[in-house]
Formats: sequence, C-alpha cells, structure tokens
Amino acid sequence: MGDPMHAKCPVTRNLIEFQGVTKRYGKGQAAIRALDGIDFSISQGEFVAVMGPSGSGKSTCMNILGCLDTPSSGTYLFDGVAVGSLSQDQRAILRRHCLGFIFQGFNLLSRTSALENVELPLIYRKVPVRERRRMAHKALAAVGLENWCHHTPGELSGGQQQRVAIARAIVSEPRLLLADEPTGNLDTVRSREIMEMLAGFNRDQGLTIVMVTHETEMAAYAARRIHFLDGHLVDNTQETEGA
Repeated sequence: MGDPMHAKCPVTRNLIEFQGVTKRYGKGQAAIRALDGIDFSISQGEFVAVMGPSGSGKSTCMNILGCLDTPSSGTYLFDGVAVGSLSQDQRAILRRHCLGFIFQGFNLLSRTSALENVELPLIYRKVPVRERRRMAHKALAAVGLENWCHHTPGELSGGQQQRVAIARAIVSEPRLLLADEPTGNLDTVRSREIMEMLAGFNRDQGLTIVMVTHETEMAAYAARRIHFLDGHLVDNTQETEGA
C-alpha cells in the first residue's frame, strides 16, 4: 500500500499477514488473551471463511482486520504496511479507501433511500455529488436493485436490505470486503442468493473477502476456512471444491 494516505492501493501477493498477533484485555490475573500468537496470511483475491464458537477470537480477529482495533503484540500487515504503526487518522483513511464492511443487521439508515445509503461512504470520501450518484447507481445495479434506488429500507425485504448493504460495501471498490455473519438474519433461499452474489464478486472481480459465519453451508462458498478456538488458530483448511 505504501503511503497510507493514498486513495488507490497497489496489489501485492499477500494482502493480509498476521505475524504472532496477540490481543489481551485486562491486566494481571484477570487478563484475557482473545488472540494468542496468531499467524496466517491471505492473498489478494482469496475468499476466506472465519469460524469458531462464541469467545473463540474470531470477532477480535475481524476487528483487527478492519482496523477497528490493534494487536497487543505481534504485527498486522495490510499490503505490506504495519497497521499498528499507523495513527488513528491513517487507519481511518485505510478503512475509508481500502475496506468494505457488511453486517448481519444491515446497519442501514431507516429514513433514507437505498441510493442515499449506498452513497454514504462516498460522502465521507468527499466524492462530488454527480460522481457519487453514478457510482451508487452502478453498485445497486451490481446487486440487482437498480429499480429500487428510491425505496427506504422499510419498503424492502430482508434480502433486499442486505443487497443494499452489499452495494454500500462495494461502492468504493475496496481491496478487502469484511462480512460479519452476512446471512444471519436471512432465510435459506435468501442466504444462498447472497452467498452466490459474494462468490461472484470474488470470482469475477477478484475481490478479496473475509467472512465470519457459524453456518457450514455458507462457509462452503469460501475457498478456505480458518477456525479459531480459545484464541488459537486450530485449522486453516483449503477447500478442494467450491460450493
């Protein structure tokens, strides 16, 4: 990535590297190691599922990947840059220009249209109105909602709301898409539709995706699964076949 202030991020082989990453909460005997010496890498263009029971460390891992938290020790490299050495403002710029986020609860603004929800990350980037409208329309078309741009979340189904959330996550063309239980609030049919869409973005556009999920069926769409247990990485399995 070089200069973290740059909007465009160059491509390297390993987009993500954890080198002995540990995360501790609390002090002394009350200290908890949410992550305990984690090592792994993710290449540009991979689709990885992160799995594990509650308290296993997977959410802490995702928070560090998303630059929402930093390791207590060890190193997190994003495109060769040690994220822990960046200032809070520099990490915010990295999130704004290189990362996209999808959440289980959609996290849409209820009183604004689908188009306005998708535009939001571009407003933070100070993209001019005409250009951000163009980009938002393009992102909604990519998720099959070009005819729903003026509808508010309350006028959309759960599956449609998650599509809006995906459009918002991809509108700025991120290097890394972080998805936290993206199908957790959806039925089986809608869940499969969302996963087919994500798999298509990975396959056709080379978008790197890291997804937390409890569901084995949804994890099967990923090419690799990383399993956490009690702060340790216990499995890092490459799938031999797609979903």
